[in-house]
Amino acid sequence: MKLYFDLYISECWKDKKDKLIKRLFKNRLLPHMYVITLPSGGRNNLEFYSGILLRQHVIRSSSLFVIGIADGYEECLSITEKITDEVYRATGGADIRGFILDRQMQFEKAGQ
Repeated sequence: MKLYFDLYISECWKDKKDKLIKRLFKNRLLPHMYVITLPSGGRNNLEFYSGILLRQHVIRSSSLFVIGIADGYEECLSITEKITDEVYRATGGADIRGFILDRQMQFEKAGQ
């Protein structure tokens, strides 16, 4: 599993970010928690999974690129809307995947 350097997270959990990340890596998310990811296939922009779904073996969490953690389904939709709006304002388009991956690559290059 890989985390986006500028992880989107519900406002109510901003002060618990480190604890949530630990839970995520241990696959111990609460049922009402949602994880927003870039899809493993290149066709969609974003996917999201509930904490319950991530516990199932169908989802290989090791291959996920997590860009957000939300408190419930409604908050997940709100964060997804925020991401989409941010990408559109920055690029004038809707290539969320390209925008996120480009920012991540720039961050990783700057850290070397």
